[in-house]
Amino acid sequence: MSAARRTRARGPIVLALPENARLASALARRLGVPRGGRVVRRFPDGETYVRVRTPVRGRDVVLVCTLDRPDERTLPALLLAATVRDLAARSVGLVAPYLAYLRQDARFAPGEGVTSTYFARLVSSAVDWVVTVDPHLHRHHTLDAVYAIPARALTAAPRIAAWIARHVERPLVLGPDAESAQWAEAVASARGLPRVILEKVRRGDRDVGISAPDLARWRGRTPVLVDDIISTARTMIATVRQLRRARLAPPVCIGVHAVFAAGAYDELCAAGVARVVTCNTIAHASNAIDVADVLATGVRQLLRAPRRRRG
Repeated sequence: MSAARRTRARGPIVLALPENARLASALARRLGVPRGGRVVRRFPDGETYVRVRTPVRGRDVVLVCTLDRPDERTLPALLLAATVRDLAARSVGLVAPYLAYLRQDARFAPGEGVTSTYFARLVSSAVDWVVTVDPHLHRHHTLDAVYAIPARALTAAPRIAAWIARHVERPLVLGPDAESAQWAEAVASARGLPRVILEKVRRGDRDVGISAPDLARWRGRTPVLVDDIISTARTMIATVRQLRRARLAPPVCIGVHAVFAAGAYDELCAAGVARVVTCNTIAHASNAIDVADVLATGVRQLLRAPRRRRG
C-alpha cells in the first residue's frame, strides 16, 4: 500500500446517523475525507441495534447527528459513539448542527431539573468534542459553561447575510423579540443593513403578542424576520400580522433551525409571508442556506486540537 493510501486509511472518517446522510456527505466533501458505513436500526422491541461497517481503529471519527428530536436521536448517537470507541478509534467527535437541551438553563420553579447541564454532562462523557451552529444560549454565555469537552459554537450569520444580499431588495432586518436580537444584529451588521428589534409579550406557548415602534418609515423596505429557531412559529406569525397592520411589504422569514412543530410551517406560510427560509441544520423543505462549510471549519479546528486524556 502506498504512503498516501496508508495516510487516507488512518485519516478521519465521517459517520452519519439516520436522516443525516445528505449533510454528512456535504461535510465529508468539504473536509476531503471519506464517509464510513454503519447500520443503525430498531429491534422489534424498540431497542437500538448498532454496527460499524468501516474499520475505525486508530482513526478520528466524526459523527453527524442533528438533534431536533433529541429524545429519539440522542441514544442511537451515544451508542454509536460507544461502539466506535470500543473499536479503538483514536477519537470521536459529534457534529450536531442543531444542539438540543439548552432551553432549561436554570431552575425557574422549585423541583425543576436543569436539563441543559444534565444533557451536556451526558454528551461530554461519550464524545471528545462537539461542533454546532447557533446554539440557543442565554444564561449560559458559551458552551464551555456547560460542556466539559471542547465545544465550538459556530454562527450562520454571514451565510444568512449573504443570502439576503443576493435575494432580497432593500432589506430591513427585524428581530421579532429580545431573544432574537443577537441573531438579527449579527446578520444586519455583516452587511451594514438597517435593523429593528421588536418586543414580544408571551401569554402562553401558542399565544404571543408583538409590540413594535412606528414602522411607517420603513415602507420602502422588504422586512426580513431573523431568529435562531422557528418552532411553533407563533412569534413570527404575530410579527407578520403587526407588519401587515403597518402596511409593510410581505416579509421574508429566516430561521437558522427549522424545528417547526406540527402545522407551524403551513401556518407561517399562510400568514402572508413572501418566503420562509432556513439553514440546513435540520432537513426541511425550507432549507436554502448551506452551513456545511461553517461546520467543516469547526471540525478542522478540533481535529487539530490536542486530545484530552480520558480517565
